[in-house]
Amino acid sequence: MATDPYSLLGVARGASEKDIKSAYRKLAKELHPDRNADNPKAAERFSEVAGAYDLLSDADKRARFDRGEIDADGNPAHPGFGSRQGGGDFAGGRSSGGFDGAEGVDLGGLFEGLFGGRSSGGGFGGGGFGGGRARAQPRGANVQYRLGVSLPDAAALSSQRITLADGKTIDLKLPAGVEDGTQMRLSGKGEAGPGGAGDALVIIQIQPHGFFRQDGENIRLDLPISLDEAVGGAKVKVPTVEGPVMITVAPGTSSGKTLRLKGKGMSRKDGSRGDQLVTLEIALPEGDADLLRRLEGWRDSRKIRAKLGV
Repeated sequence: MATDPYSLLGVARGASEKDIKSAYRKLAKELHPDRNADNPKAAERFSEVAGAYDLLSDADKRARFDRGEIDADGNPAHPGFGSRQGGGDFAGGRSSGGFDGAEGVDLGGLFEGLFGGRSSGGGFGGGGFGGGRARAQPRGANVQYRLGVSLPDAAALSSQRITLADGKTIDLKLPAGVEDGTQMRLSGKGEAGPGGAGDALVIIQIQPHGFFRQDGENIRLDLPISLDEAVGGAKVKVPTVEGPVMITVAPGTSSGKTLRLKGKGMSRKDGSRGDQLVTLEIALPEGDADLLRRLEGWRDSRKIRAKLGV
């Protein structure tokens, strides 16, 4: 990702955390591989956008990038020393173009600290000093993985196992506030290189579920109940992402009533949880002769559609 991360997300350098997250969500939704199966460029762009968000969503990384300490890939930038200014030299005393009052200062100690010591030939770090530019050895390439995570696992932050390209298997702890498109960086788990191994970039893809639905920080579930449970009230079992719990259905409950289970929803970045919203649906039996016989002659006299004007 050599492109400027601000440009990739289409935000200004002074953009707020909220603006950056909003821009990323919009682009991630537009470029998601599931929506662009026949467009490899979209998948590449999705990866670049995820990398830009990974850098800018981390306050420390963003500040270091803004100061020029790291590049757009998060690698250290080593500016070294360029050509001397002002025609001065460093012949043991003060230079004619600057460093006034620096007589007797041991510049060798300074450069040893910056370049890791003198070379055996008396120069500084392979190529010497004065007009050259110190270059860090290149790191190995980053390797990208996509990890499918079930909705219950994402909500409960259940540990995920992933097998890397080298065959090693590791367990990942999902971060608080994980969402579809979240990128996790595993330092040193990429390809080997002269300057060290690159990183593994794991993009989380939250999988659709059979009956749970994500609604922002909440999880929704439609729960069937029987007619007798709705009329007379009952205690019924309801599934949650962490296992079933009991809820109370009040007597006279109508279809469409929604109950709230606190703290059973998606994880937030602050470690708290959203809620699970359970919508009750009365499931009537088809062709039940006994039920028809019991209701024979009974009519509900209420004007239940009056508010609709009919």
